[in-house]
Amino acid sequence: MIKHMLMWNLKESAEGQGREANAAKMKEILEGLNGKIPGLLKLEIGMDLSRGATSREIALYSEFETKEALAGYIKHPAHVAAAAFVNKVATDRVIVDFEV
Repeated sequence: MIKHMLMWNLKESAEGQGREANAAKMKEILEGLNGKIPGLLKLEIGMDLSRGATSREIALYSEFETKEALAGYIKHPAHVAAAAFVNKVATDRVIVDFEV
């Protein structure tokens, strides 16, 4: 199994919306990928509670059957569309993938 995690900070405003509205839309769009992409076992979005100096505002946690499934997810049209929105509203991201 592959675990795929990302964390982002968001722009104060983008796409005509403020940070909180974009965070909610990002969560809706990304969680909407569940059940649509072969090999994606689970995808969750969480909002940061700590609000620390080194924290990020939004985290994605997902699980994939295999490395190939993760590679397919990255190229899948539904993910590409979701990523297009995320790239418009995020200021940065941190990513880690690992096998268990």
